[in-house]
Amino acid sequence: MNWEVFLTCAVTGAGDTVDKSEHIPVTPEEIANSAIDAAKAGAAIVHIHVRDPQTGKGSRDPELFKETVERIRAADVDVIINLTAGMGGDLVLGGAETPLPLDDAGTDMAGATERLIHVTNLLPEICTLDCGSMNFAAGGDYVMTNTPDTLRAMAAHVQKLGVRPELEVFDFGHVVMVKDLIKEGLIDDPVMIQLCMGIPYGAPDDPNTFMAMVNSLPADCVFSAFSIGRMQIPFVAMAALAGGNVRVGLEDNIYLSKGVKTSNAGLVERAATLLENMNAKVIGPEEVRRKLKLTRPTR
Repeated sequence: MNWEVFLTCAVTGAGDTVDKSEHIPVTPEEIANSAIDAAKAGAAIVHIHVRDPQTGKGSRDPELFKETVERIRAADVDVIINLTAGMGGDLVLGGAETPLPLDDAGTDMAGATERLIHVTNLLPEICTLDCGSMNFAAGGDYVMTNTPDTLRAMAAHVQKLGVRPELEVFDFGHVVMVKDLIKEGLIDDPVMIQLCMGIPYGAPDDPNTFMAMVNSLPADCVFSAFSIGRMQIPFVAMAALAGGNVRVGLEDNIYLSKGVKTSNAGLVERAATLLENMNAKVIGPEEVRRKLKLTRPTR
């Protein structure tokens, strides 16, 4: 059991959820305001994607990240910013019988440096690295693509910047990649890992698989865990019981209970209440900075 838990709020993501809930923030102002509300509700960390304000689709436009981050930093609340670096690894094949040419409409592949340009410009305290490739049920020919050499290049770049990488793990093989990055000196202590459970076709979110994932992690790492949809709230308890920290937010789930849509602040409040009822302390950003040895931005 982790008795001192930090909460991450994944504010908006890049998935096709805008038409499913009126609470999904889309513009930089909406994303920043939702992140600020989540921080006031108890989130120590906000995990930030941005969306095209015109279409609502996920974007990696550096200017959208800049406006969002500046708005959060100007707010009257302290929160740790965690920027995604997962965009730019979207590969969509042309079809089962004709994989090439690629589907240009869905494919967005960028080099390691380009995928990190917003991190380089804004120097958040944390950014994510998706530690492997994976088929996604969201699209029959879509592959989340993160090759070992790309990950090595991104990890080296982030290390040079002094930004703490949050290593996102979707399946067991990704843990092997994490251990290789550590062995190669590309990840500094303390190692920060996010277990992303229940995402088709990654590791399922049943307790046995989850604990097998936990037991496979590097010694002395700091980990969080989450699941999606209706399993998001149960995983608040499961993550803490397993010794980890917690992630909630509209990126992964839009409901507070069956049929009841909610905001990021609503999900954070529910998670914080559950943890406090388990006699756990929900810690704030300053305690998290000490725990993770974070470097505040210098510009």
